[in-house]
Amino acid sequence: MHSTAVFLIEFGAIILGLGLLGRFAGRFQFSPIPLYLLAGLAFGEGGLLPLGASEEFVAIGAEIGVILLLLMLGLEYTASDLVSNLKTQYPAGLVDAALNALPGAAMALLLGWGPVAAVVLAGVTWISSSGVIAKVLGDLGRLGNRETPVILSILVLEDLSMAVYLPIITALLAGTSLAAGSMTLAVALGVAGLVLLLAVRYGRHISRFVSSDDPEKLLLVVLGLTLLVAGLAQQLQVSAAVGAFLVGIALSGEVAEGAHNLLAPLRDLFAAVFFVFFGLHTDPSSIPPVLVPALVLAVITAGTKIATGYWAAKRAGVSAKGRWRAGGTLVARGEFSIVIAGLAVTAGIEPSLGPLATAYVLILVILGPLTARYTEPVALWLAGRRGKPEPTSHHVLTEDVTSPAAAKEAVDDQDVVGRS
Repeated sequence: MHSTAVFLIEFGAIILGLGLLGRFAGRFQFSPIPLYLLAGLAFGEGGLLPLGASEEFVAIGAEIGVILLLLMLGLEYTASDLVSNLKTQYPAGLVDAALNALPGAAMALLLGWGPVAAVVLAGVTWISSSGVIAKVLGDLGRLGNRETPVILSILVLEDLSMAVYLPIITALLAGTSLAAGSMTLAVALGVAGLVLLLAVRYGRHISRFVSSDDPEKLLLVVLGLTLLVAGLAQQLQVSAAVGAFLVGIALSGEVAEGAHNLLAPLRDLFAAVFFVFFGLHTDPSSIPPVLVPALVLAVITAGTKIATGYWAAKRAGVSAKGRWRAGGTLVARGEFSIVIAGLAVTAGIEPSLGPLATAYVLILVILGPLTARYTEPVALWLAGRRGKPEPTSHHVLTEDVTSPAAAKEAVDDQDVVGRS
């Protein structure tokens, strides 16, 4: 009885504290993720007041949080959207992977952590935060901008690549042989391909089977199906997160929209628990020794993300201002960087990897909204200082009034100035 009371007190205090931190972050219009991580650091190993009775339940809640994060991500896209993005935007995805994964891998090797840690840290630095970026785009009123589809395409490709990447690191972290690891990857790719095929051809039938006018029944069926598939995927050593992502892709139309609305509060609750759980397993005293490498890595990969967005937007024919906005918006890292690092922490491959990932995400989740807002004006100011000012919309129109592309870029620049 006493232990139950302590558990309720501890877990209730955690949820109440997360709610207050979320309200505080919302008031100042920034992501609550760094506050959740700091809360975990404060009440975890070596923190101010370590938790005891509720830690096991928090661990289960963290697993559910990862599953719901990937499920909700899958609900955002249809299988046809993913196939279309693969066909048209794959060069941007390849550039994104090369520019942003290699610095993480190089840093791990320089620190002497070995090849497995290098693959993990490559993923941490590669994946941008879809949640933070979506919020920033909404806050800045840029959802209708010409560069926004480019940003979203890169995020979609990153998310889709998780279906391949997560099974790879799961096999590596488990220490399986090359043959077993290859089999795991083959199973993961086969399952992902099969789900995409079924979703494209029979997505309506699957959604009709799941559909219900009763919100309670819809919630139970979607959540139960997701947890079941995630568990089966885990048994196959594919990754529960990938299974949840594929369930989200398979659902479409009104079912996806209804499930999204019903599951959003649960996602927010358990995702917050996940970030706290990650912080709980990171000793605050282990962060200062890795703060300099984390800061160096943050500066380098902020620059490579800006370069990625600029190149991809230029390839799509977006104006110079839009290119800088695209690059600055992609800088934020967050939930999936922590998911990847969490797998490594659980496997115990490198004690310093968790603290470095925590410091890295804390830096970039705070810096990301700032680069989204200020990369464009700073770049234009620097260009002006070098004596090469960017053409204004007036210059574009007078230089080539017959060019539809120039006119569209001019309108785009005027529209953004008016709304930003």
